[in-house]
Amino acid sequence: MPRPPETVGYQFNHTMMRIKDPKRSIQFYTEVLGMDFISEAKFESFTLYFFAYDHSGGALTAREKKNSRFNREGVLELTHNHGTENDPDFQGYASGNTEPGKGFGHIAITVPDVAAACERFERLGVPFKKRLQDGTMKHIAFLLDPDGYWIEVVPPKIKLTADDDD
Repeated sequence: MPRPPETVGYQFNHTMMRIKDPKRSIQFYTEVLGMDFISEAKFESFTLYFFAYDHSGGALTAREKKNSRFNREGVLELTHNHGTENDPDFQGYASGNTEPGKGFGHIAITVPDVAAACERFERLGVPFKKRLQDGTMKHIAFLLDPDGYWIEVVPPKIKLTADDDD
């Protein structure tokens, strides 16, 4: 089905998820998943943190990263509502995978070697929702980030149906 001509030039830019503790989440997304911190935007009651994978080989400056934030695909925006990190009564955010009303499911990252990546995540103490050996899909895994969001770890090429190209 052809794209409507009015949508030529559209691209998927980012996904936003709310987080409790920015220190824990920033460490997870940069040091565990290897994403690059692009920029942050501070407001009175909340702060936005933007991450993506840098495929420039480190050639982009901090300013170029910030300026590219809305001109690229695959950006993750983490929103921190100030005070949640110090609130002992804060129950956290719904991951979208619990009842009632399941909705948002997960984000996914592609890695060259899923088994090697999972071994590293295991060594780093990252909690898993699904390990490679669990279930019927032995080539994917699901991690849990510090807020309980699911992160699917997939190989560069995955066959989902018999109709998929080899």
